[in-house]
Amino acid sequence: MTPKTPKSAGRIAVRPTLKPRELMTDSPDIAGSWTAQLITLFPQAFPGVLGESLTGKALQEGLWQLQTYNLRDYGIGKHRNVDDTPAGGGAGMVLRADVLEKAINDARSGAKGIMPLVYLSPRGRRFDQAMARDWARTDGVTMLCGRFEGVDERILHHFGIQEVSLGDFVMTGGEIAAQAMIDATVRLLPGVLGNADSAVEESFSAGLLEHPQFTKPAVWQGHAIPDVLMSGNHAKIAEWRREMSEKITRDRRPDLWETLSKK
Repeated sequence: MTPKTPKSAGRIAVRPTLKPRELMTDSPDIAGSWTAQLITLFPQAFPGVLGESLTGKALQEGLWQLQTYNLRDYGIGKHRNVDDTPAGGGAGMVLRADVLEKAINDARSGAKGIMPLVYLSPRGRRFDQAMARDWARTDGVTMLCGRFEGVDERILHHFGIQEVSLGDFVMTGGEIAAQAMIDATVRLLPGVLGNADSAVEESFSAGLLEHPQFTKPAVWQGHAIPDVLMSGNHAKIAEWRREMSEKITRDRRPDLWETLSKK
């Protein structure tokens, strides 16, 4: 059985209609667009929340595109098996190296430019804002979403796959982690955010947590917006925001504050 063509999402023609437009199409690649390739047993999970709000709008406009590779299409035998029992015994199932090899080769054959190959794993390097910035400077990323007890270790060494973790916890699969990482990266691409300064002022962008935010009404339930924010003095406002960011970071994330202090 020949693997099906990977599902793609990209620029979609704008035309009057009362029906919602599909984000996942069989459209050709969009030249120059940042591309997220997902190797997964659940391609229907995408674009998911990535199809909403700013990331969804950017997807429709072709600022980035998404391609899914259904791992089941590369399975073995009548039932398209993708896993087997762990060597040496134990609970659960492990994704087979020979199945993964075919899927990875297919995805990488369509990769253009600089596209890191990563496996979403709780034992990998923890994903952070710096990694999101690095990915945003590339041409895209190929993500292997694990399931069950994980993947055959040999596949990681054979392809030199980088393991990346969303955090110090275990999930049932890599799909949710992939969406979180893609979201953090796509919003850094040129043209995705309406105000480019937003990405500069957010938590972690300068190594600090973000300062408190307020909006109308000026007084709510007896709580007033700090006077300095209503003063119109932009220098004082910037100073207050910096001080608050430093205080919040010291109090809530001493590890971040220590790292910043060393720099």
